[in-house]
This record gives sequence, structure tokens and C-alpha cells, in this order.
Amino acid sequence: MPSLQQTAPWKALTKHWQAIHHKKFQIQEMFQKDPQRSNQMRLQAVGITLDYSKNLLTQDTIKLLIELAHAAELLDSLHKMYAGACINSTEQRAALHIALRNRTERRFIVNKQDVMPRVRTVLKRMAKFVEQIRSGTWRGYSGKQITDVVNIGIGGSNLGPLMVTTALGHYHDGPKVHFVSNIDGTHIIETLKPLNPETTLFIIASKTFTTQETLTNACTAKDWLLKAYDNNLKAIAYHFVAISTATEKVAQFGIDTNHIFEFWDWVGGRYSLWSAIGLPIAIAIGMPRFYELLDGAHAMDQHFETAAFRENLPVLMALIGIWYTNFAGFSTQAILPYDQYLCYLPAYLQQLDMESNGKSVTKAGKPVDYATGPVIWGASGTDGQHAFYQLIHQGTQIIPCDFLLSVHSHNEVSDHHLKLLANGLAQTEALMRGRTYEESYQELIKQCYTPQAAAALAPHRVFSGNRPTNTLLVDKFTPYTLGALLALYEHKVFVQGAIWNVNSFDQWGVELGKQLAGVILKELQSGIASNDHDPSTHNLIQTIIQQRSQS
Repeated sequence: MPSLQQTAPWKALTKHWQAIHHKKFQIQEMFQKDPQRSNQMRLQAVGITLDYSKNLLTQDTIKLLIELAHAAELLDSLHKMYAGACINSTEQRAALHIALRNRTERRFIVNKQDVMPRVRTVLKRMAKFVEQIRSGTWRGYSGKQITDVVNIGIGGSNLGPLMVTTALGHYHDGPKVHFVSNIDGTHIIETLKPLNPETTLFIIASKTFTTQETLTNACTAKDWLLKAYDNNLKAIAYHFVAISTATEKVAQFGIDTNHIFEFWDWVGGRYSLWSAIGLPIAIAIGMPRFYELLDGAHAMDQHFETAAFRENLPVLMALIGIWYTNFAGFSTQAILPYDQYLCYLPAYLQQLDMESNGKSVTKAGKPVDYATGPVIWGASGTDGQHAFYQLIHQGTQIIPCDFLLSVHSHNEVSDHHLKLLANGLAQTEALMRGRTYEESYQELIKQCYTPQAAAALAPHRVFSGNRPTNTLLVDKFTPYTLGALLALYEHKVFVQGAIWNVNSFDQWGVELGKQLAGVILKELQSGIASNDHDPSTHNLIQTIIQQRSQS
């Protein structure tokens, strides 16, 4: 494959952006020139409508971007993923999270073996366990029913389940589910304060059962439980289950090996909520609704696999992102869900995108000479409007935004939801339209400002506009539509990584800090700072040791 920048589509897109930029392309003018623009730049699949008409692009842009996708052999990459090939090359693993939400008879092959029988077995075990917890059949060591479940994990073993459990809060009808991830003792101590050890179940989610944050919190939870049971180790089997592949380590901790839920090395952490890692989701909403979540994702998997690029939601969203990242030079993107239940979605997509495509070498280990993963951030509307929208509207950076809206709310109270929708739609319109100096000036004159005062204030009320947005609209955020939405973003990230020729499924960037933390921890514990660090780090370690010794 030739270097991405040497392909004809890349060169054509570079010239195309220069032409658009030079002509001072205005989105609003494009609607005037083409009355069909909003219809032509609108896609619908799996209950999700994407309106991408408020973007700095034309039909020619889309055509060239699709040509770039073909030049980068995107279809071949897609087929390899679905075939269970070792696309995570640095770890010699498949990335087959699509198999986790497949409830059809289709086979998915990894290392010449169909993984579906094992996937179905774990789902059946999950269903049985979830029913035991929710019905009260499973009880704590003292015979009391479980009322609270605490998931202890970090990264994908925390953020995915936390986000989905919160997003589907309307459907909660089981025990209350809590999440602990941070190694900061405050997180677990504050979580445990209101809980009763006799009615609390812990889920320890760690593939290797060696993750420092998770094991530290798990040990604190075990000490808390045993204190209530006079250090009777038999109680652990009634109050702890594990999601792991490390059977021996789990047993050493004291968890009954019959209470281990399996998942596999072809399931990446940030893609794992569809597996047994989703156990807290299923406990909160019930297994039938968990199946609906899987089914929505599976429907999007089928759409992604079969739809032509021009009609393919993940492909189109990915290509628009590449257009802004690589040709317009926009280095960030905001995720703006207008639904309080989706408050953790920006953080979840931040991990999904930035951990996947935050890479600076190609799959072959060669430095990339083009931009890769953008900075992903955001917050739920309308809170974000009163926090950072000022910068999006009038700042010097152009920040493409995804607005997520639902036609109906789970909580139709008075006209709350209509006001929420009005705000979301108004923001996309305002970001596109902007406001000129003359419009600002005349508005101030109408408000009885003097001409001199209006002239002085008007520049501060000018909005350049022409700021790009996507709008994703669903009828309601149900388990099914949420599953489809999350799979949409997963595949979007995959497409971008495939075109950039980076490995979207490893995360070596988190390793170095972990290694150095282990060295520093020993020094903090011993009270002796090594001279092997840089002077700044050495002095900081020394200061901490001194101040802790005095307290």
C-alpha cells in the first residue's frame, strides 16, 4: 500500500480543502444554492438519523473521501475484522467484539475455532446469575438478600458499564449498582459508607487479576466485608464474583472459581461492555433488556458490514472526521448529548477514540506524517451551554460537534423535553448561522442603545458562524438504540484507524507510567528516594516522604 499522503485521493482532498477555504465556503449559502442539501446529506439506519448537512463539505468532498477509503483498502480491513484475523498485530490478537452481540447462528472464527459456543455459554451463566441476584435467590453469608452491587474495575472494566448503566437508568428495577475505579481511597470509602456488608455483592473485573487499581480496591472491599463477619473467610464466596481469565489468582483472593465469568483476549477493554464485563448492566436492568442492548449493536454491525460506503453511517461519520482532522486541521471534537442519562457518554467515547487512535506510528512501526486521533471531550446539554459553548461559538479554534437528541424523553415532565430539544437544535443553527456586526448593531439600536454604545458593544456580539456539526436523532434512548449508537461510534473509530493505518486495538501508551509508578511506590513505601529519577521527580518524592514522616 502506498503512503497515505501519496495517494491520489489525499492529494485531491488537500487541493479541495484549499479551494473551499480560499473561497470562504459558507454552509448557510450552500443551503440557498441547493434546496435538497438537507435531504441529500441525511442518513437513517437502525433507528438513528444522521444529519450531516451542517458541515464544511460538498457532495464532491464525500466522493473524494470515499475514494480515500478505497485507496486505504478499508473494505479489506473490515473483512479481516469480521473474519477474526489478527488485526491487533502488536499483541497478536483478533478484535472480535462484534461476536459478543451476535445472537444469530452466524459463526465467528478465531484461530480456526468458532467462538460463539463459548460466548453463548457465558451469556447463559450471566442470565442465571442475574436472575438469582434480582430474585433474591442468591443471598449473602448471613442469609440476607443482596440490595447493592459494587463493580470494581478500571478503564473499560469500569467506564463502559458505568456509562451504560447510567444511560439506561430509566430501566433500573434491580439492586442498586455502584462503581469504584480510582485508586484514590476516597472513591471506595465513600462508596461503602452507606452500604451494609451483609447485603452487598462485589464484582471484581480484571482480565489478568493484576491491575493495581482494581486489586487495591478489591482488597479494601474484602477487608471491609471480613470485618463485618469476624474474619470468616467463608463469607467471601457469598459476596464476591470475578470477571477474569486468571482462575488461579482469583482463587488465591478467596473467590469461588465457580463464580468466575470468562472473557477472552480478543475482547479489548474498551470494547468489553458487551461481554461478562456488562454484568452490572444486566443486574440493573435485567437480562432481557441486556439482550436488547446487544441486538441494537448487532444490527449496527450488520449495517456497517453490508451498506455501501455512501450510505454507511459509521463510514460517513469517520470520513467527515478525517476531513476535519487531516485537511482542515481541526484537532478536537465535542460530543454533546442532550439527555441527562447520557452524561458519561462523552467520557466513554473519549476513551474509545483517544485510546484507540492516539497513535504516532503505523501498523508497521513507521512514524506517521499526518494527524491521527483528535481530542474528544464534551458534556451533556444544557449544562455544557453554560460552561464551554462560549469557546465553541466565538473562540479562535473550530471545534466540530456531534449533537445527540431524542424525539421523546423517558421523563416527559411539563415542557422540559421540548425546551431541551429547542436548545439543542438552536445550537446547531447558531453555530452555522452566526451573527454579523451589522445584525448585532441593529439589534442593539432596537434595544435603545445609542449609536456610539451600539458600535462599541456590537463587535463583542458577533459570531463568525460556519462552525460544523452533526446531528444524531433517535426516537428515544432505549437499550436497543443505545446499543446501535455505541456500535456506530466503535465502527467509526475502526474506520479512521484503518485509513490512518494505525493499530486501534492496543494501548501501549498507558504502560510506561504504570512501570514508573511501581518504582516510585517502592520508594514512597521505604522512605528512600532513588537518584535514578530526574531532579524534579526526585525532589517531589523527597518532599512527600519528608512531609508524610512528620504527620
